Amino acid sequence: MNYIIFLLLFLISVLQYDLWVGKGSIVEVKELETAIALQVAENKTLRERNDALSAEVMDLKNGLDAIEERVRNEMGMIKRDETFFHIIKIKK
Repeated sequence: MNYIIFLLLFLISVLQYDLWVGKGSIVEVKELETAIALQVAENKTLRERNDALSAEVMDLKNGLDAIEERVRNEMGMIKRDETFFHIIKIKK
C-alpha cells in the first residue's frame, strides 16, 4: 500500500513540475503578460506620436499657416515691414 501512495505522489510531482517550473509555467506566463502590457503601452505612445506627426505633415502639405508658424518659431524669421521685439526678463 505504501508503494502505491509513493508512486502516486511521485506521478503528481512529475506532472506538477511543468506547471510550476517547465515551459509554459505559471511564472513564465506572468512574465509574458507583463511584457505584453509594457509593449501595449509603448505601442500606444508611439501611435500617438505617429498621429501627431501625420497631422503635422498634413498641415505642412495643405496650409501655408503651418509653414509660416514653423519658420517664425524655429528660424526667427519675420515678414517685411514687421518690427521684431525681443523681451528679456531680468532676474532679481
